[in-house]
Amino acid sequence: MQSGISASKELVSQFNTLLSSDSYFGLLINIANETLNPLELLNSTSSDFASNLSSLTPTSTPSNLSTSSCAATPPRRVSSPSPTSPTPPTSHFRETIFATTAAELTPEGFRKHDAHTKLEAPLTEEEQSLGAVKRAEMEAGLGSGKKEIHLSKHFAMPVKQDALDAISDLGNGGRTVVMLKINPETENVELIPESPSPSSISELTQAISDKEPRFTFYRFTHNHNGAESSPILFFYTCPATAGARSIKSRMLYPLMKRAVLEVATSSCGIELEKKFEVEEPSELTDETVLAELHPVAQVRQGFSRPKRPGR
Repeated sequence: MQSGISASKELVSQFNTLLSSDSYFGLLINIANETLNPLELLNSTSSDFASNLSSLTPTSTPSNLSTSSCAATPPRRVSSPSPTSPTPPTSHFRETIFATTAAELTPEGFRKHDAHTKLEAPLTEEEQSLGAVKRAEMEAGLGSGKKEIHLSKHFAMPVKQDALDAISDLGNGGRTVVMLKINPETENVELIPESPSPSSISELTQAISDKEPRFTFYRFTHNHNGAESSPILFFYTCPATAGARSIKSRMLYPLMKRAVLEVATSSCGIELEKKFEVEEPSELTDETVLAELHPVAQVRQGFSRPKRPGR
């Protein structure tokens, strides 16, 4: 054994007897001279595990357990097949229980142990938050819009009035950009006070935070094939920033995204041409946005019969 304590031949013999016969309920062991030695094979008095525990009487086991030199194998809870080849004893143990009092080896003691082992391992606050982030992102990406709006109301995250006014102003042509954030303390959607007037996507990305998530509405005035257009675009950016505060943000923003879009279109009356979702603002370029707004039509070529050889 790795501990330096070896098993005596008598112990190996009695342990194999325990494994090979359902007539025995357990095996008591003690340690003497750095050797594990058998004390007693416990006869099985019933097919019921709780009833067999009565064989651990105050006149036997508890008195032995009270000494520092005593150890006991876990009582048999299920039948074991007969050993067909030499194997380490530990390979036959389904679980290891450390008991310090006789009360822990009673039916009530085992019921408490079983109830405890059924409990999930406690999660850290960060693990709980990461789990909530994954669920929120899945619901935001795969769930229905109706459910997302319901979740947003459940979290009670209202859009501030000045943010609504700014979105309406954008729809009326009075603004070029509206950037929103969620206040992690109040869980309100707030307007970013800066009001840049970018003339390109590259200029816009310079104004969007690369530290915190943002909802950005942008009126993109541009020329394409000689024609000018000014579609309103929506950008959801969520930088992969470390820290507990970022974890909470990554949970709140996916939940609130569709609710913000619903408020913008239904309450503020704006029409969105395209919606974009990326992690880093730098992922947005004029080329990628224009490709989404004006996709190149794929020209399908008709089938051309191959020429005959020699022609």
